[in-house]
Amino acid sequence: MIRNLSIGLILLIIFAPLGLLAAGTAYGEWAPDELKDHIGFVPHGLEELSDLWHAPLQDYNIPNALPFKDSKLVSSAGYILSAVIGVIISGSFLYFIGKKATKH
Repeated sequence: MIRNLSIGLILLIIFAPLGLLAAGTAYGEWAPDELKDHIGFVPHGLEELSDLWHAPLQDYNIPNALPFKDSKLVSSAGYILSAVIGVIISGSFLYFIGKKATKH
């Protein structure tokens, strides 16, 4: 079972750059100004908290890769790196929650 899960996660990571083929932005990944364009206003709480957190790999770009920012290879690497980081963080969180829950 762990083997199948690992294979599935690796395949999802490898295919993450397919998002580069889509036009526009991903659903729900809108900045406040983009949200205003979609629904006509920005909710008050979102406006207040929008500067609270900034993603480490903003727009899935690798920091300091500015000269090669438009390269499909660098963009793909950014998507894959984001996926790997997400899997590591999510997996670690679930692992520790599972350990804590089965401790009783």
